[in-house]
Amino acid sequence: MAKIKKGDLVQVLTGKKQDKGGDRGKQGKVLEVLAEQNRVIVEGVNFVTKHNRVGQSQRGTKTGGIETMEAPIHISNVALVDPSSKKPTRVGHRVEEQTKDGVKRTVRVRYAKKSGKDL
Repeated sequence: MAKIKKGDLVQVLTGKKQDKGGDRGKQGKVLEVLAEQNRVIVEGVNFVTKHNRVGQSQRGTKTGGIETMEAPIHISNVALVDPSSKKPTRVGHRVEEQTKDGVKRTVRVRYAKKSGKDL
């Protein structure tokens, strides 16, 4: 079971500090998970400039130019944010019984672990 999924709120743990132009400490929503490369794309984090070749669309409008977009960041450099405390936390799994139409089934669910400072 994946620890970080699309739509999760995560915080960047590594990199330059924000006052020096980096992304450490920023929180954002996961836009995409690239499982084969162990990377995630986080909204508003790790911006890069991409130069696109000038072309022409079917309607005759010009395309291309310089775009800024989010680049992937390694999954080990982000942590899931606990919804109650709004702080980065570790992720655990537990097995729960779930009933659907009178049928019991066992489901693994994610939950945010409490950190040492929160206890």
